[in-house]
Amino acid sequence: MGMPPSNTSASGDASNGAAPRRKAPRFLLPICILLAIAGLVALVYWWVVGRFIQSTDDAYLQADSVTVAPKVSGYVTDVYVGDNATVKAGDALVRLDSRQYQAALDQATATVDARQADIARAQAGIQQQQAAIEQARAQLQVAQVSSKHAEDEVRRYGPLAKTGAESGDQLSVLISNRDQARATLAADKAALDQAQARVADLNAQIAQARAQLEAAQASAKQSQLDLQDTLIRSSLNGRVGDRTVRVGQYAQPGTRLMTVVPVQSIYLTANFKETQIGRMRAGQPATVHVDALPDADLHGVVDSFAPGTGSQFALLPPENATGNFTKIVQRVPVRIRIHTDEQTRKRLVPGLSVTVDVDTRSEGDIPQPALVDSQHG
Repeated sequence: MGMPPSNTSASGDASNGAAPRRKAPRFLLPICILLAIAGLVALVYWWVVGRFIQSTDDAYLQADSVTVAPKVSGYVTDVYVGDNATVKAGDALVRLDSRQYQAALDQATATVDARQADIARAQAGIQQQQAAIEQARAQLQVAQVSSKHAEDEVRRYGPLAKTGAESGDQLSVLISNRDQARATLAADKAALDQAQARVADLNAQIAQARAQLEAAQASAKQSQLDLQDTLIRSSLNGRVGDRTVRVGQYAQPGTRLMTVVPVQSIYLTANFKETQIGRMRAGQPATVHVDALPDADLHGVVDSFAPGTGSQFALLPPENATGNFTKIVQRVPVRIRIHTDEQTRKRLVPGLSVTVDVDTRSEGDIPQPALVDSQHG
């Protein structure tokens, strides 16, 4: 007996309704292999290079800008530069009204001339007094001769008057002449002493006049400096920024007129975490990515490290010895020299944000420990 047709039909339907097994696409295997190779390459790169690269985006371009301020007060008469102008060291920037300083210089110069005249007059007085001394010395010699002669006359006629050979009146005249000669001799000695003392007085006047001359010369020099300071010049090469000075403005000493930025000497300060600087040394290469120049990768080298973390130089340094303590990762400012061409350097200005990658695989320029120990030893 054959099977019922209904069962055969059901079995055939069941066989036709079973879903066939799908095979995996052939391109998945190459993709998996490529991904595995890429992962292996990335792992090798990280192990060889990536783990030695220290990066931070807490970095900014900086320059040692100089604030231009006057040393003397006065009204601004001329401004020789405009905003963002390029200047060189020694270029004139601003001029102040110099009339009062010129008048002070003229007065100080006149005082110097007066003191020099005092010295010349005293020196001429010394020469004149030397002649007076010679005259007094000659008169003293004449008085000495006269006095000696009068003494001899009295000594010779004295015995004769006692014996009556000469009259007493003649002896009295001789004695009077002797006394007058003595008085004249004493007067001439006093005149010579006075003439010699006058020389010392004139020398003291010269010393005083020279001291006054030095004071007058110092005052004249100060007036000359004040006059020169009315013309304010640039002390370095750079570009003018933050120019606030205007003609007619009254400027006090120390008033900020403008800022000169040495854009040709821009450097980079990168604030790395304290956990990143363990292998960092001066002289290690760095790659610089400036946000303002997205298509350019600049190169640099680690120059130096700050002698303390940023918090140590803050206006209000932290005091961790009080209250509860929460450890915060500190950052150390690291200065990096940038090596780039002149055209690119012109586009760099202080304050731009930068991302820095430092390759710490090399030892940089740090001396060997043995050399350091020998220096301290």
